[in-house]
Amino acid sequence: MKLLRNSFTASLLTLVFINENMAQNPSLLTQEIPGTKASFQMALVPGGSFQMGSEGSQRTIQLDSFWMGVTEVGYDEFITFYHKDNDSNATTHPSRPYTADAVSRPTPQYIDYTYGMGKSGFPAVSMTQQAALRYCLWLYTKTGVFYRLPTEAEWEYACRYKAGNSAVGTWQLGAELGDHAWFYDNSYEKYHELAKKKPNALGLYDMFGNVAEWTLDFYDENYLTTIQGDPAANPWIEPTKRHSRTVKGGSYDSNAEECTCEYRKKSEAKWQARDPQIPKSKWWNPDSPFVGFRLVRPLKPMTEAEVAAFFAKAIKD
Repeated sequence: MKLLRNSFTASLLTLVFINENMAQNPSLLTQEIPGTKASFQMALVPGGSFQMGSEGSQRTIQLDSFWMGVTEVGYDEFITFYHKDNDSNATTHPSRPYTADAVSRPTPQYIDYTYGMGKSGFPAVSMTQQAALRYCLWLYTKTGVFYRLPTEAEWEYACRYKAGNSAVGTWQLGAELGDHAWFYDNSYEKYHELAKKKPNALGLYDMFGNVAEWTLDFYDENYLTTIQGDPAANPWIEPTKRHSRTVKGGSYDSNAEECTCEYRKKSEAKWQARDPQIPKSKWWNPDSPFVGFRLVRPLKPMTEAEVAAFFAKAIKD
């Protein structure tokens, strides 16, 4: 009972911290990772409808409100999961004790997974989509708060969003792209520190360029005709096997044409080509230092059973 009482008290303190933060800015919250120095911010994405896809082949999509990471997940956050020495038994989960020794963590990468491009203050990169989802599951065990990857539709909606009118047009930057994105023309072929360029209308940094971002969806070439409903409400194409997933946003190695809201990329098995293990690692893609991820937190709370069912569907090793 003492463990549960302490955990519940810590959870209340975290909620107070978040509520105080939201009182100052109701469209922004901060999540601390218990027992570490790491934290991250999320911006509110108000629900609504929009036209998804390229002009001439679009679908109306309806989405619930959600929180989205202000930046891509950083090295400083991911490393607390990767290395047990950076973690502790501290938790704010309201009903479960937490033991750092019991966590299944990423296996060591046989090369420097950052490729020497940058660590503290830079995005976390080179992980598989499964590893990104396992990080989300770990966050749930640490905080009691459900985090996941954005669906393809949520990512594009947050990218297109315009203050006061989320259904009109898209965010095409043209000559201003360099003010908002690290891409092939200005990146010197490497990713850069987080949040050094201008944000979009929601205050989200690096939506274009820097590193591309995993989404939750299984890649479907005919996505807009596969999803159901008119309008399609909160669509998610669930995975049936390990490959492939949809990646959004373009990276430091992308041309300007790939740094748009509607551009989508298919993950490839060859991103693990230099992995000598048989079978290939479920944690690392040695040949994708251009891919990272961003978190989403739905506004609607989920039960422990619902969280468990979600990860059982989402993670396919």
